[in-house]
Amino acid sequence: MPLSSESTRDLIILEQIEQDPDATQASLATRLGVAVGTVNWHLKRLIAKGYIKVRRVERRKLRYLITPEGVALRTRLTLDYIRDSFHLYRKVRAQALGIIEKVRQDGYQAVRLEGEGEVAEVCRLTCLEQGLTLVDNGRAPVIHVRHLTIQLEFPNEAADEH
Repeated sequence: MPLSSESTRDLIILEQIEQDPDATQASLATRLGVAVGTVNWHLKRLIAKGYIKVRRVERRKLRYLITPEGVALRTRLTLDYIRDSFHLYRKVRAQALGIIEKVRQDGYQAVRLEGEGEVAEVCRLTCLEQGLTLVDNGRAPVIHVRHLTIQLEFPNEAADEH
């Protein structure tokens, strides 16, 4: 079960506070790419559950401290994140191996890879590991990577569309 964005945000908040107890809600919001109000909501929830304590150090300055329960939560969320990442890696790799098998069955030894990001990188490394040559152009099959979707297009399919 993948970490929800709420769990991911909790993990990042706990990690950031552990590294910098003087982190502000604004700096946490920037790190998460969300509004300050969203960080405020997460912090209030984590405080209410006993994962974080807050201390006033100046009139308008707060210091956040992770409780032992918060450390345990951060550890559990980290392990869940690692587990989910490996699950995704294995899933992408299995898809890439299936595509490579189809490419070889059609007699090709080279492919073009279109896409960016971690999924494309796993595909690239799997192709290289399996001895397929990566080319920039030509009449090689194309592996299209868009987000978590991996699709194979053979040269004759591209010609049929035009």
